[in-house]
Parts: sequence; structure tokens; C-alpha cells
Amino acid sequence: MSSSRLLARNTALNLLGQVVPMLAALVTIPILIHRLGASRFGVLTLVWAAIGYFSLFDLGLGRSLTQAVAVRLGSADGEDDLTEVVWSALWLMLALGAAGGLLLAGAAPWIVQHGLKVPPELQRETLVAFYLLLLSLPIVVSTAGLRGLLEAHQHFGLGIALRIPLALFTFVAPLAVLPFSTRLGPIVGILCIGRVIAWIAHLAVCMRQYEYLRRGMRIRFRVLGPLVRTGGWMTVSNIVSPAMSYLDRFFIGAILPLAAVAHYVTPYEVVMKLLVFPAALVGAFFPAFAATFVTNRIRTAALFEQSIRAVVLLMFPPLLVIVLFAHEGLTAWVGPAFAHESATVLQWLTVGVFVNALAQAPFTVLQGIGRPDLTARLHLAEGPVYVVALWILAHRYGIVGVAAAWTLRAGIDLAALLVLTMRVVPDPDRRLDRTLLFSAGALGVLGLAAAVQGVPFKALYGAIVLAGFGILGWTRLVNPAERALIATWTRRLLARPVPQT
Repeated sequence: MSSSRLLARNTALNLLGQVVPMLAALVTIPILIHRLGASRFGVLTLVWAAIGYFSLFDLGLGRSLTQAVAVRLGSADGEDDLTEVVWSALWLMLALGAAGGLLLAGAAPWIVQHGLKVPPELQRETLVAFYLLLLSLPIVVSTAGLRGLLEAHQHFGLGIALRIPLALFTFVAPLAVLPFSTRLGPIVGILCIGRVIAWIAHLAVCMRQYEYLRRGMRIRFRVLGPLVRTGGWMTVSNIVSPAMSYLDRFFIGAILPLAAVAHYVTPYEVVMKLLVFPAALVGAFFPAFAATFVTNRIRTAALFEQSIRAVVLLMFPPLLVIVLFAHEGLTAWVGPAFAHESATVLQWLTVGVFVNALAQAPFTVLQGIGRPDLTARLHLAEGPVYVVALWILAHRYGIVGVAAAWTLRAGIDLAALLVLTMRVVPDPDRRLDRTLLFSAGALGVLGLAAAVQGVPFKALYGAIVLAGFGILGWTRLVNPAERALIATWTRRLLARPVPQT
């Protein structure tokens, strides 16, 4: 359940599952914009976003179910009630999805006409699209539970095999409808059919894979209490954390000229895409944290330290390049005037992304070991501090101050999460201290890179730092077992025959 080979494989699979939809979007979105028009495509993007946000209606049960099943798999006698736990959670998720659909159905006319300010000529078909979407809400919510079940068993390969076709269908299916109709009803209808097919596929795979699901649909209310409590605290973080991530642009819109929003959001969206790497990594580690904490907390501490090392190795090189060449990169992409306003913002946010990436490891540990209450309370406490910092720094330094406030919040979040995690996960070998010291040095080097001026000096600084990072990373961050694993994979890759053309 927690071998390095398995975790590395699952991380790669998670990353594949996130990259493929991005590539599909790059190809299909220009076509959809051209054929649907800006207004209809805007509504379609809201539909795509709504499918993601509707997962909030599971009240965190999908993630909570993953944690509960992984804990039982890690315990010698913990599998006895898996049938009750899983079926009870899945039925509750179906019920929550249905309740959420009914609740939103009543508010749909107001949302379409006033909340989203949909043009009058599109309101009717937008309303039809939303009603279709709400019909699929129980399916969307319970699919998250089935996916969590696969992840709890570390069957990430099966999960990705199911997720990628659904992700491709989400972007390709609207193209298949365009020859027959450009109205939103048929497009969203075909998306809903795809969700139902995906749900059936997930259920069939789980039923075939896990024998305890075939013992009968035993539902016990007594097992739901712990799941709902854990999921409820996870939901608090799932709501508060994204809300804080979007507060910055609202402050800019309220305090600064409207053009400042574009100068901030453009570098923000660029650098935030790199967070798919730590997200893929901690997603693979989450069930391993839960499973090992029950019987071997020393192993949990080792996995925690390993996840921190992996984040540093993955994130530092590309982020260093972005900090060094922020101005040059933005100039080539969006022009010198835009780069003049946004380059410093990009540098601040890049440093913040490195900090935020590191914070994902302790955050995942706390949720994996069943303490999401700690992360939720921390996010609730951070909110007022962040608002005050945004207000002061935005007034004083403009969008650079907003970026600094975001990075400051990420730093406070990381420090607090590390303190909380180190209190509940023992580290007798003190390996984590050495890793954190290395991470702090990498953060300092990243910050200094922003002060380097001139392309030749930036290139020299980057070459020296990356060479040193490569040597120290290989000798200090990567342990002997991991080096052997990397060497084995490299030999296998090089030994593959080159296809003849």
C-alpha cells in the first residue's frame, strides 16, 4: 500500500489524468467558441464548472470514504465492516445529490435570469441545460465515491482508465453534437448521458474488483456518523480555501482600475497550472497516509518526508526558470507593456506557488490520518488575516501587494500545517528536519533569483543553481533505494526498441 514504486506509479497516473483533459481542451475550445459563439460558449463553461462544483454536495464523503476504507485496509481486522461502510456512504451520496438537485432546481430561474445575467435570447435553453445538469447531480456525486473507493485500494490505474475517457468525452461530445444543433439542451444532454455511462462503468468495475460489495447492500446509520463528521470538516476546507484563492481578484476589482485584474489574473493562471504536479503526488499519497497511520506511524512520517522531497524535486526547477525570466517570458507572450505591469506579480506568485506546493503535503497528511478538523479550523482562522493583508497591501502596492499578500498567506499556511503535522506524526530519525532545511534553502535561492538583472546574468545564475540543485538533489534528497528505482526505470526506457519507419 505504501511502496515507493507504487506511489511513483500512482503519481504518474494522476498526472496523466490531469494533463489529458488540458490537451483536449486546447484542441476543442477554439472550435466550440467559433461554432457556438461567445455567449453560448460562456454558458457551456459554466456548465463545466458546475459539474466540478457540484461535488461539494457530497459533503466531503468521497474523500472521507477513501480515508475510511484505506484505514480499514491498513488494519489487520479493519475489513469486517467494509460492506456496510461503502454501501451506506454511496447511498447517502446519492441522496445528497438528489437533495441538492431539488434545491437548485427551485433556484434555477433566478440563477439564470439574475445571478448569471444570461442574455434574454439564451435564458430558455440555459434553463433547460441547468435542469438536465441537475438531473445528473446524484450520478456526479456518487461517482466521486466510487472513484474514492478505487483510490483507497491504490487502484489508480483503473481510476485513470475510467477518468480519461470521461474527460475526453466532456470536451469532444459537444463537437459531435454541433453538426445537428448548436443549442445548449442537446449539448448538455449528451454530457449527462456520458456521466451516466461513466457511473455505470465505475460501479461495474468496483463490483467486479471488490468481493465485499457483492455481499449485499447493507446500510447502517451507525457508520455514517464518523464519515459525515470527517467529510464535513473536509468540506469546510474545500469551500474556504478556494474562496480565499479568488478573494484577491475581487479586491483588485473593487480597489484598483479594471485593467489591473487582467494584469494580475494572467500571470496567476499561468503559474497556478504547475500545481497539478503536487496535486497528483499528494493524491497518490493520501490513501497511503491513512493506511499506515493505523499500524505504523513511523512509516507515515517517512512517507510525509518523502512527499516533501518529491515536491521540491518536481517544483523547484521550473519555478526557478519562471522567476528568472518572468519579464522576458511575458514580453514574448503578451507584449512589453503588459510584462511591465505583470512581471513582478508573476515572480511573487511563483514563490508563493512553491510554498503552496510544499503545504499540500502536511495538509494531505492531516486529512489522511483523520484530522481534517485541524485544516478546516486553520483555514477559518487564516481568512480574516488574509482579508486585512489584502486590504492594506493592495492599497499600498497595487497588484504587487496583492501577490505579496497571497504569498504571505501561503507561508503562514505552510508554517502552521507543518507544526500541526509534526505534533501528530512522530519523526524519531529527524529526517524531516534536514528536508525542511533544504526546502528553506531552495526557497531562499528562488527569492534571490528575482533580484538578478540582465539576461546573461540570469542565465548564468540559473545554470549554476540548477547544476548545484541537481547534484545536491541526487545525493541528498534522493535516497539509495529511490536512486536504484530511477536507474531501473531509465535502463528499461533506454532498452526499448525504437520503432522502425
